[in-house]
Amino acid sequence: MTSEQESPNKEPNGWVSYKRLLKYVAPYWPIFLLAILGYAIYAGSSTAFAHILKMLVDSIEQGMEDKRLFFPLIVVAIFALRGLGTFLGTYFMAHIARQLVHHLRMDLFKRFLVLPARFYDQHSSGHLVSRLTYNIEQVTGAATKAVTVLLREGLFVIGLMGYLLWVNWALALIFVAVSPIIGAVVSYASKRFRKISRRIQNSMGDVTHVASEAISGYRVVRSFGGSEFEYERFREASEYNRKQAMKMALTKAINTPVVQLIVAAALGFLVWLALSPELMGDMTPGEFIAFLTAASLMAKPLRQLTEINNEIQKGLAAAQDVFTYLDAPAEPDRGSRTLDRAKGEVVFENVSFRYGDDQPLALKNIDFSVKPGEMIALVGRSGSGKSTLASLIPRFYEVSEGQILLDGIPTQELSLASLREQIAIVTQQVTLFNDTLAANIAYGMKNPSREAVEAAAKAAYVMDFVEKLPNGLDTMVGDNGVLLSGGQRQRIAIARAILKDAPILVLDEATSALDTESERYIQQALEYVMQGRTTFVIAHRLSTIENADRILVVAEGQIVEEGTHEELIGQEGAYAQLHKMQFHEQVTPQ
Repeated sequence: MTSEQESPNKEPNGWVSYKRLLKYVAPYWPIFLLAILGYAIYAGSSTAFAHILKMLVDSIEQGMEDKRLFFPLIVVAIFALRGLGTFLGTYFMAHIARQLVHHLRMDLFKRFLVLPARFYDQHSSGHLVSRLTYNIEQVTGAATKAVTVLLREGLFVIGLMGYLLWVNWALALIFVAVSPIIGAVVSYASKRFRKISRRIQNSMGDVTHVASEAISGYRVVRSFGGSEFEYERFREASEYNRKQAMKMALTKAINTPVVQLIVAAALGFLVWLALSPELMGDMTPGEFIAFLTAASLMAKPLRQLTEINNEIQKGLAAAQDVFTYLDAPAEPDRGSRTLDRAKGEVVFENVSFRYGDDQPLALKNIDFSVKPGEMIALVGRSGSGKSTLASLIPRFYEVSEGQILLDGIPTQELSLASLREQIAIVTQQVTLFNDTLAANIAYGMKNPSREAVEAAAKAAYVMDFVEKLPNGLDTMVGDNGVLLSGGQRQRIAIARAILKDAPILVLDEATSALDTESERYIQQALEYVMQGRTTFVIAHRLSTIENADRILVVAEGQIVEEGTHEELIGQEGAYAQLHKMQFHEQVTPQ
């Protein structure tokens, strides 16, 4: 099972990623100090418990009955301090972690909104959604549980070690001696944790991708008998994820007892040495018991510190993956000029385009001009380059050679926002959002009036079917307009274009998948929306563009013919052949 390739960039090391994460934490440093204070209170009060035990044993030995009330009160006070410290540390660290994850998620989503079309050509939506959900939550694990345990138990270990050195420095050095061994075990486990974590994150992208495809395309899956195939495909993705998770569990299961065994061996050796008179020195029985208690208390925080390494490495692997996407270059927007409202003159000057440096030219030397208000039709066989040509106008792709001018201004000199304000697009694949009809028509508009929305809906013949709905324009359309027919969805897209009132209109196969009645409504709506606008029509049905001011015939990325319908029919070239083929299909009995 292979995951999609993630990034060509060199992978940063863990420390670089961690420093970058700290930049998200920096604005909350006062809260971070409160969390550290809480963990310091926890560590100090927990360490004090060993010293209280020393005082208790010495008091019993010396018969100090006058402190009978003191010890119960001090024990309660210690545990109250531990509780206060735990609350301060855990709550404020969780606050910081959720802020970090929120801002990281917003930054990633913001980056997704400005990445170029080529990026989306190369990445599936399932993998991208997985980054926003699963991978970001892995960072949460590192930022909450991992940092919490790291600070709380780390300060506890420091406190215990300080106490051991104070009581008997010679015996305390025994623990220090085993530190390099523990460090070597943790270092090896860290590398393996991070490697496996990255596989798990990628495999979660595969799971999300396969599931989203099967769910969104359930009609095709069922009608073509693909249920078993999709089940098997999902099973493979989920099984690969399970295997990687089990490798993680195995590494964690081995790492923890090995570290515990090393600590236990050191503790046993310490007890054996401690019983020798030379090392016991002048220690009282209370000091000896307190020393052993502090040493034994160190086993738990050390175990938790080694276990949390798993969370840290998962978080670092996720952070590195997220940063890879955050560093992906946005679509170029170096233009600074703006237009209030374009006249609509569009000029292609020797434009060539390829989808990648290693790809052949998809468009070659495209050269034509369009006057304001003209209707230009682009026709040709599938794959000839019609849609690619239209995609260059709003700069979804950057031209490889030549330039496109709008009202005499190269489009690269215009800001993307200003350029795209001048263009409305209606495609065959209509995108609707799970909102009301009115909200979908007014999508992207700032506070449009209800009257304007209703007027656009009426002009696009949306009101013909809206009046039959219980909530009218306030009816929810469902996921991507699933509750509407193809013709109804198309009319909403046209109403959206009417409301935008842009001077340039791009119609990409807007009627090719409609029935005759729906097409009649759509054509009437299009005739309205095209009035006074420069219009580019990509058409499959040639009957819909016979009234175009000019028809450009595109073949293999080049314009091979240009003229009106009558002129091109008279030339008896490529357009005439396409027209004859469609006319023959229409008159041939079925």
